[in-house]
Amino acid sequence: MLRIDDISYSVAGRPLIVNASATIPTGHKVGLVGRNGTGKTTLFRLIRGELALETGGISLPQRARIGGVAQEVPSSDVSLLNTVLASDTERTALMAEADTATDPARIADIQTRLADIDAWSAEARASSILKGLGFDFEDQSRPCSDFSGGWRMRVALAAVLFSQPDLLLLDEPTNYLDLEGALWLESYLAKYPHTVIIISHDRGLLNRAVGAILHLEDKKLTFYQGPYDQFARQRAEKLAQAEAMAKKQDARRAHLQSYVDRFRYKADKAKQAQSRLKALSKMQPISSPQEAALRAFTFPSPEELSPPIIRIESGVTGYGDTAVLKRMNLRIDQDDRIALLGKNGQGKSTLSKLLSDRLPLMEGQMVRSSKLRIGYFAQHQVDELHIDETPMDHVRRERPKLLPGKHRSILANFGLMADQAETLVGKLSGGQKARLSLLLATLDAPHLLILDEPTNHLDIESREALVEALTAYSGAVILVSHDMHLLSMTADRLWLVSDGTVTPYEGDLESYRSMLLQSDKPRTKDKPKAVKRASRDELQALKTEVRKCEQRVEKLNEMSDKLAKKLADSSLYEDGKLGEMEVWQKKYAEVRDGMDRAEGLWMRALEKLEKAESRGVT
Repeated sequence: MLRIDDISYSVAGRPLIVNASATIPTGHKVGLVGRNGTGKTTLFRLIRGELALETGGISLPQRARIGGVAQEVPSSDVSLLNTVLASDTERTALMAEADTATDPARIADIQTRLADIDAWSAEARASSILKGLGFDFEDQSRPCSDFSGGWRMRVALAAVLFSQPDLLLLDEPTNYLDLEGALWLESYLAKYPHTVIIISHDRGLLNRAVGAILHLEDKKLTFYQGPYDQFARQRAEKLAQAEAMAKKQDARRAHLQSYVDRFRYKADKAKQAQSRLKALSKMQPISSPQEAALRAFTFPSPEELSPPIIRIESGVTGYGDTAVLKRMNLRIDQDDRIALLGKNGQGKSTLSKLLSDRLPLMEGQMVRSSKLRIGYFAQHQVDELHIDETPMDHVRRERPKLLPGKHRSILANFGLMADQAETLVGKLSGGQKARLSLLLATLDAPHLLILDEPTNHLDIESREALVEALTAYSGAVILVSHDMHLLSMTADRLWLVSDGTVTPYEGDLESYRSMLLQSDKPRTKDKPKAVKRASRDELQALKTEVRKCEQRVEKLNEMSDKLAKKLADSSLYEDGKLGEMEVWQKKYAEVRDGMDRAEGLWMRALEKLEKAESRGVT
C-alpha cells in the first residue's frame, strides 16, 4: 500500500502541493491526471525520494521496489536483450555468482533462489516484452548504439517492465510509442501483478489499463474508483454541486453585506450590524471550481475543390533507389478523415512525405488538384521551432503585412494568449510548442492536413479541443496517432500500411486492436464474400430505429438540462433539504447513465443502417 499523508511541497516559493493525502491499495492500477503544470511529475519525484518534502510523509511497505523510466538507455555495444536482462539486478548477480561459487550449500541456495524468481524463463519474458514494444528478434540482438533516442526510450521501458518493481511509476509512456506499441502496453499493464501509477493524457489507456484515477487539482489529491470516463462523470457532478453551493454562499454574503451597509451607523441597529459583520468575517469562501475554458483550436477553412484532390495509380515511392511502398492505388477527397495504421517502419511516414510532396513518386501516376494546399505537422517540427524567438516572431515572419492585433488574434485561435505570445519558445511548455507548430501548419488554410502524432504533450482538454477542431474542419485529414480516442472520434476511413503497400482496412479500430493482440503480424482481412442486398422494408425498419434512438437521446438531454438547473438552485442546499438534494443528485446520475446507454444504442443503430445502405437495396 502506498500512503501519502498530508504532504506539502513548493517550487521557488510557489506552493505546488499543499496538505495532500491519498492511499493507493496494493495491486491497484491508477491513472494520475491533472492539468499540465499542476505537479504530477513532481509527485513522482517525491514518491521516489528525489525531492525532500516540506511537511507530511510518504510510506511504502519495507523493501518495496520502485521503478520508472527516468531517461533513455545509453548508447552502448550491449544488445537490446542483454540490456533488458541486466535490469533484473538480483538475477544478474545470482547468475554471475553461480558460475564461481564452490560451497555446496551456497550453490544450493543460489539455484533455489533462481528457481523462485523464474530465472530460466527470463530471456523469453524479456524477448516478449521487446517484441511487444516493436523490436523483432533480429533487432533484439543488435547493440543499443544502432538505435535512436526514441527507440532507446522503448528499451528503457522494456527494462523496467521486465524488472517488475512493486510500484511502477510511468510518466506519459505512450509518447514515444506508436499505436501498436501503445495497445500492447495497455494490455500488459492491465495484467501487471503489482501496483502501477500512470501519468497520461491518453483516454484509451486511462479507460482500459487502470481501475482508479488520482486527480491532482488545486494542490490537493482526490482518489476516484473506476476508469477515466467514470471519473469524468463524477467530476462533472461534483463541479455542478460546488457551483451551486458557491452561488448560495455569494447570495448569503451579499444579503449580510447589504444589511451592514444600511444599518451599521444607526444606533438602534448597530449591534445587529456588528453581529452580521462578524458572521461575514467568519464565512470561509467556497471556491466555485470552474473547468478552465477549453483551450480551443480554430483551423482556417479552405475553399472547396473538385474531387478527388489526390489520386495515385500503381504508385511506387521510397528513398534513392530503394522502394518502400509499391502497388499503391489511392484516392483522397476533401471530406476524407483517414487514419494510417501499421507498425513503425512499415512506411506510414514515407506515405505522409509522399502526400505532402516531400518525396517523389518513383513509378506510377499521381494527380493532384492544381490549387491544392497541404499542411504538414510532425513531432520533429516542434523541435525545429526557433527557441530564441517568440510565437509573435514566428507568425510575423509568415504574415509580415498583417497588423500586430491580427497576429495576436491568430495566436489566440490556437490557445496562445497574450502572455505566451511574447514568451520565448524555449520557455514554452511542450503543449504550447505543439500548438504553435499546428498553427504554422494550418496558416494557409490547407485543403489536406497531415498530422503525425499531434497529441504528444497535449493534455486531455486540449486533445478534446483538437477533436472538435478536426470535426469542424472542412479539409481532408491524414492522421497518424497512438491515441485511440482521437482516431475513433475523428477518422472515418482506415488505411493499413503493411507488407510494402497501402490498402483499405475493412474492419474498425476495435477489430484492429483485437487483431494486434492476437497476432504478431497485422494483415488486411480477406476480401469479403458477396453479401445479400438489403430490402426496402429492412432499410425502412433500420431508419425507424435510428429515428427512435435519436428522439430518446434528445429527450434524455432535455431531462439532464432540467435536472442540472434544479441542482444549481441555491434553495436546494438550505438546511433541512439534504435528503431532497441527494434524491435529485441520484436522479441526475441515473439520467446521465441512461444517456450513455442511449447514445451507444444510437451509434449501433447508425452503424447497422450504414452497413445496410452500403450493401445496396433490392
